[in-house]
Amino acid sequence: MRKYFITGLLILVPLAITLWVLNLIIGTMDQSLLLLPERWRPEHLIGFHIPGLGTILTLLIIFFTGLLAQNFIGNYVVGIWEALLRRIPVVNSIYSSVKQVSDTLFSSSGNAFRKALLVQYPRQGSWTIAFLTGTPGGDVKNHLQGDFVSVYVPTTPNPTSGFFLMMPREDVIELDMNVDEALKYIVSMGVVAPGQAVAAPVKN
Repeated sequence: MRKYFITGLLILVPLAITLWVLNLIIGTMDQSLLLLPERWRPEHLIGFHIPGLGTILTLLIIFFTGLLAQNFIGNYVVGIWEALLRRIPVVNSIYSSVKQVSDTLFSSSGNAFRKALLVQYPRQGSWTIAFLTGTPGGDVKNHLQGDFVSVYVPTTPNPTSGFFLMMPREDVIELDMNVDEALKYIVSMGVVAPGQAVAAPVKN
């Protein structure tokens, strides 16, 4: 009975967590229906709520925002909007920081989280998986002697929190492992091992 119970858990727990995450995402995106006038909302038109309509509306808003921002007029409007936000004291610091991070993460030309690394952390002889995020910039690089790289060390089993470190390039090992495999390895606490990988030093 214990064997059957564990087998059932292994099947149902991932399914339950997946459904919970999807429900959370869809429920959050459905809030975009509140942008519509009340008489245009599904509850008013057909008398009941249809899950997922807000998600479709959110995706359409994102798509058309990107479409409009690609032309000259849309780009000009976005420029004015960003210039306005930069003039608001508190909003300026928040918006600029979030935009810089999002541009780095989602830009097709960016290098954030493109490489999985093996680093010694939190002490010598203790190894963990990290992600290459770039190289130190600004005044920071003026105080670092030698060739350094910026890495993000995620926590387990929640990789959305972690530590930002600047390490000598020679102390970092690049793994023959894509980011998805590395994330699965981290989230599973090493249970879901990736395929046999060959490690190589990080190259310039």
